[in-house]
Amino acid sequence: MFSAAVRSADPSTGLRTYLPQAPADGRTIVVGAGKGAAQMAAALERLWEETYPDRPLTGVVVTRYGYGCETRSIEVLEAAHPVPDKAGLAGAQRLVEDVSELTEDDLVIALVCGGGSALLPAPPQGMTLADEIALNEQLLASGAPIAAMNIVRKHLSTIKGGRLAAATRARVVSMIVSDIPGDNPAFVASGPTIPDHTTRHDALGIVEQYGLALPPAMMNHLLSPAADAPHPHDPIFERHEHHIIASAGVSLEAAAEIARAHGVTPHILSDAIEGEARDVALVHAAIAREVAQRDRPFARPTVLLSGGETTVTLKSKGGKGGRNGEFALALALAIDGHEIVALAADTDGIDGSETNAGAYVDGTTARRLRAAGLDGRKLLDTNNSFEAFSALGDLFETGPTGTNVNDFRAILIR
Repeated sequence: MFSAAVRSADPSTGLRTYLPQAPADGRTIVVGAGKGAAQMAAALERLWEETYPDRPLTGVVVTRYGYGCETRSIEVLEAAHPVPDKAGLAGAQRLVEDVSELTEDDLVIALVCGGGSALLPAPPQGMTLADEIALNEQLLASGAPIAAMNIVRKHLSTIKGGRLAAATRARVVSMIVSDIPGDNPAFVASGPTIPDHTTRHDALGIVEQYGLALPPAMMNHLLSPAADAPHPHDPIFERHEHHIIASAGVSLEAAAEIARAHGVTPHILSDAIEGEARDVALVHAAIAREVAQRDRPFARPTVLLSGGETTVTLKSKGGKGGRNGEFALALALAIDGHEIVALAADTDGIDGSETNAGAYVDGTTARRLRAAGLDGRKLLDTNNSFEAFSALGDLFETGPTGTNVNDFRAILIR
């Protein structure tokens, strides 16, 4: 089911559907960012050469270290994720430079997917990369949902919030792989080419709500009109268009088809679940136990599918593991002794900052942790799910998948 979900998020299909027409007289430049940006660029190159063999295509995209792939005419730069670095700063500057010199006769194809927020640091004047790194670290530890994080990010940037598109006179066509619950294109990678209606006052409200201690330069910027992002009705965006070419909803439907082929009835709970990972796990566990014990609200055999993007509020430093590992460990403790099997994983192949996509769990996971001398509750409380599943050999490792439609959760009750 996971493999089917990832295959359905292959950007090639959507790129073919929405491939723009080559400009009659101008150039075509590709820019992009995200953990699947290199694979999107390679797919676009192939389609472009098939469709317009005599029209050159050049450009540059930024992806995470280790996520690059071979391309011919589009340059792939690598930078740090989830905490930005100097390579990302240079990449962001390069993207702006490449589009700012274009004319109205030219075309920009923007390839945007999850991870682009961290990969494109671009602090406003008076702020530094260190400030943006501090911001990202606080956001990641705050427990704020991804949409809230990106509202703050786009008002403390010179590239996010539609500013990359506003930097060019060329027509911009954005191809977006959505990792955002609800598929709002303006929130994917903090919308470098898509403006939205949020304001710096919204950003200030989020800073207060989650108790973020921003550097003085950042607070001063948010308090000034300089933080205002371009408005969606700005005439500069009139010729632009955007397309969601892959999303969590489509991926979960593909997984559901696999379940049906195996005689298991799937139930998609939602493709847009947010909230604290361990709390979301408890709700999923309660439903799964009810099915296992009473055949309600769904009859066995069934698989519960869900997507979206949960969050983790860090309770201690030094723990290893991402939101799917946290979900999996909390689920394991809550289904102890029940005949339930589950997988929680990130569709991009990396959960948090470690090497695994997620983890497998079943009704024996908690018992096996105890037998190994490990305290599952303590590991959960210290955000250390990686240690738990590494010790059991239950890490789910895929390597980079080349796409990203966020969390994938499957809970099977036979």
